[in-house]
Amino acid sequence: MENKNLSDSLLIKKALSGDKASLESLVIKHQDYIYNVALTFVGDPNEAADLTQEVLIKVITKLDSFKGDSSFKTWMYRIVKNHFLNMKRGKHEINPPTFEEFGNGLDQLPDESLSNYTFEVEEKLLVNEAKISCMKGMLLCLDREQRLVYIIGELFGFPDTIGGAIMEISKENFRIKLHRAKKQLYNFMNHKCGLINKANPCRCHRKTAGFIKLGYVDPDSLHFQKNMLSQINEVVEEKVDAYSNEVLSEYQKLYREHPFLKSPDKMKSIKKLLSNETIRTTFNLNDLN
Repeated sequence: MENKNLSDSLLIKKALSGDKASLESLVIKHQDYIYNVALTFVGDPNEAADLTQEVLIKVITKLDSFKGDSSFKTWMYRIVKNHFLNMKRGKHEINPPTFEEFGNGLDQLPDESLSNYTFEVEEKLLVNEAKISCMKGMLLCLDREQRLVYIIGELFGFPDTIGGAIMEISKENFRIKLHRAKKQLYNFMNHKCGLINKANPCRCHRKTAGFIKLGYVDPDSLHFQKNMLSQINEVVEEKVDAYSNEVLSEYQKLYREHPFLKSPDKMKSIKKLLSNETIRTTFNLNDLN
């Protein structure tokens, strides 16, 4: 049986005994999920790749502290939570907008037809890139805790028991925080965005040219559409509740239709950073070359 098909617990046991293949399999198994959470959290692919590497190094170097009191996934995402909530603010978080400011920015961005320009990439791909960029930008209007609660609870469908364990709060408190985050985000979209509420004037195809001029969309490098593995809704176990509030579930579907991207391979750089002799000896990583 190949290492990639082994359970987390067995991979951890083998990795801690010095099996470098199992350690690499554990990293490869989880790095795409960490990367996509990071990408949604910060909205920038390069920053998300750096965050993924930082988290994976913490997971590796703390691996012997995992006692199995919770699932490995819960333990790992607790590391994600602590790192993301306490890290230095990235370029998109230095002066994050409020929802009101974000809406004003959209209003002030002129409507313009893409037919006035010539691009090598298809127009529909540019518009989709603008849509994804705009929606991820909306998430930055939430504070860090709200954003992470939304990502793990609404976007990736973690139940309140696991969400509470990750955030280290009660499941009741997790539900309250998730409800508040959803209410703020979806109320804003319902009053400003035209994707669901067609009465709203904001349309992605009208704003794409403006997004290109501002540098939010790069026609030569569509960040959110390359290295696509699937859609988020195809990798989460929990599905949208057909009996939930119709408007809210429609906005949830929009976010879950975002691409689930392959993480840049971080093993080479991780191996380099873990070349420190003390770390190698502690974790039996002498063969990790």
